[in-house]
Amino acid sequence: MKRIVLTGGGTAGHVTPNIALLPKLKELDYDIHYIGSYDGIEKKLIEDFEIPYYGISTGKFRRYFDPKNFTDPFRVIKGFSEARKLLKQLKPDIVFSKGGFVSVPVVRAAASLKIPCIIHESDMTPGLANKLCIPVASKVCCNFPETLECLPQGKAVLTGSPIRKELAEGNKLAALDMCGFTAQRPVVMVIGGSLGASSVNDVVRQALPKLLPDFQVVHLCGKDKIDNLLLNEVGYKQFEYLKAELKDIFAMADVVISRAGANAICEILALKKPNILIPLPAASSRGDQLLNAKSFEDQGYSIVIDEDYLTANVLVEKVQELYANRQSYIETMSQSQQKDSVDTIVSLIEEACK
Repeated sequence: MKRIVLTGGGTAGHVTPNIALLPKLKELDYDIHYIGSYDGIEKKLIEDFEIPYYGISTGKFRRYFDPKNFTDPFRVIKGFSEARKLLKQLKPDIVFSKGGFVSVPVVRAAASLKIPCIIHESDMTPGLANKLCIPVASKVCCNFPETLECLPQGKAVLTGSPIRKELAEGNKLAALDMCGFTAQRPVVMVIGGSLGASSVNDVVRQALPKLLPDFQVVHLCGKDKIDNLLLNEVGYKQFEYLKAELKDIFAMADVVISRAGANAICEILALKKPNILIPLPAASSRGDQLLNAKSFEDQGYSIVIDEDYLTANVLVEKVQELYANRQSYIETMSQSQQKDSVDTIVSLIEEACK
């Protein structure tokens, strides 16, 4: 039996693509283990899948001043030692990393033991954690054609992001029933991540008087961001967050409004949902969402609205434009090369194991 160690964590985006690989890896009889941080989000997400989980010490690499910058390097060194010890015990054939700072000691420890490593970079440009792992990786998977230029020749493979198979198996009628919607009017889905996006939430709600005559709106607004004054608004349904039912909401949606996180937009692409992207501004991030959104706009997959110019009127105008031209976007997304990401990545894993 072949043995694989998966790693990655810190945010759900560094874990869910690993989860998407599990069914195929199990089908191929891999013995799967996971290394993450002691108490990170990855531990909670992985525990549902009955996979052995091992926690190690980890620290964050910051580009700005923080008192923890003086102590975190020691946590990383400790994590490297712990990861090396675990890997010597487990003796995996390969390590697959989805990124995040917990992955750095695991990948570097694997390399020191001559265990092949495949890593995945979600964003247009590699984050700091992956930059530290790329030199010792066998292959580097990525989501965007532009990213190939940032990676070593011979290592880079355009795979797209692994998408959970169940996302494509939603039940539209179940979602209509759950939301109290009619099948006679199109549905706009708004999704801002598990924490929501307050600025987008505000504009969506301001736009409702002009949207609801023509559309129904299902709004995944984030934890503690439900607007109680709109609970009884006909044609508008709010949820803080959805897990199992998310696939049904996607099946129901005619168009999607979203932030531009790499995994989120790859899910939208895989499901071929016409979309409007409102990326996080550079002041609130390292600018990766702006680059992600521009790539999707350039490839003809998305309409992009700069948050600095986002108003209710602009949003309504773009939703109407997108819906009117939705078939064109669907056809363009259908031609994407980023298909069968799970099969492509697993084939790289199989090749490395040989």
